[in-house]
Amino acid sequence: MQHPREEKTFIMIKPDGVRRGLIGEILKRIERADLKIVALSMFQPTRQQIDDHYPKDKKWIERLGDKTKNTYTKYGYDLMGEMGTENSLKIGEEVRKWLIDYMVSSPLVKVVIQGSHAVDLARKMVGVTMPALAEMGTIRGDFSADSAVAANRDKRAVHNIIHASETKEEAEYEIKHWFGADDICSYRRAEDSLRE
Repeated sequence: MQHPREEKTFIMIKPDGVRRGLIGEILKRIERADLKIVALSMFQPTRQQIDDHYPKDKKWIERLGDKTKNTYTKYGYDLMGEMGTENSLKIGEEVRKWLIDYMVSSPLVKVVIQGSHAVDLARKMVGVTMPALAEMGTIRGDFSADSAVAANRDKRAVHNIIHASETKEEAEYEIKHWFGADDICSYRRAEDSLRE
């Protein structure tokens, strides 16, 4: 069985994170949290690569639609008037399209990180999906104040700086999607010798 320190996860710095010059700050936070960067690359994604990154199953797309509907309800906006439908699947498909448009709008930075509870720790550092609700001290809480309501009204994706895999299974899929086995490096950090 794999040692907990060997757990890997995937993060991607999104267009707003790249354009705002936050790459170094984000990577610094990762390394300071005792996570090791084992693969790193800046690249311009194709639409197909991004389309394949995000789930295409009906349940996931409906969940996007439900989140949008809940946001409209919470803030008292007219869902039907702005989205033209109350159907969760149709709304989710539109939000997914905005997300793909956003993700191909500039270069991205893809990263594999490794360490104890890497998936959970990365999610904790990143903060909740909606930056306006993210805790201060998280990447999204410190560097973005965007909201789903503003994004939906502008017919665009939420600008939330960074993506981080939600589960070990998602991390495994995303790492394989974006990196080959030869792209993942293995090395010892200085503090690794202290653990022996």
